[in-house]
Amino acid sequence: MVEAAKSKYPIDPRRVYLFGHSAGAVYALYLSVIQSEYFAATAIHAGALLTNDLKIIDIATRKIPIAIWVGTNDPYFALILVRATRDAFDSRGFPVQLTEMPGRDHNYYGVAAKINPAIWEFLEAKTLKSDPLYREYRK
Repeated sequence: MVEAAKSKYPIDPRRVYLFGHSAGAVYALYLSVIQSEYFAATAIHAGALLTNDLKIIDIATRKIPIAIWVGTNDPYFALILVRATRDAFDSRGFPVQLTEMPGRDHNYYGVAAKINPAIWEFLEAKTLKSDPLYREYRK
């Protein structure tokens, strides 16, 4: 999809970012490690990796910057799981920023107007140092 968009629009290939909410946030985290040299940075709202999946972080070839926003009352992604995800990335040298929103739940739309400027500020400050590299995986 990104390559198709790049063929039609003037997109800076060193400034392509990931953002996701909930299941999209989990997917963005997976893509962050699987294609760490393709995307400049990742921001998510309400997402985390499961404890058994944390080992996937080790396949990343680049320490992609990651920012996480989560409500302290999120019924789907408990703080303990989100913090464990942050800690797993952090312990492997990834620059990770976690923003906990007191009293907030899983509803992204209820906080989007407030957090989107901070999300964009985080992302737009990041760029790849060289041309993106797509990593192909085979069975």
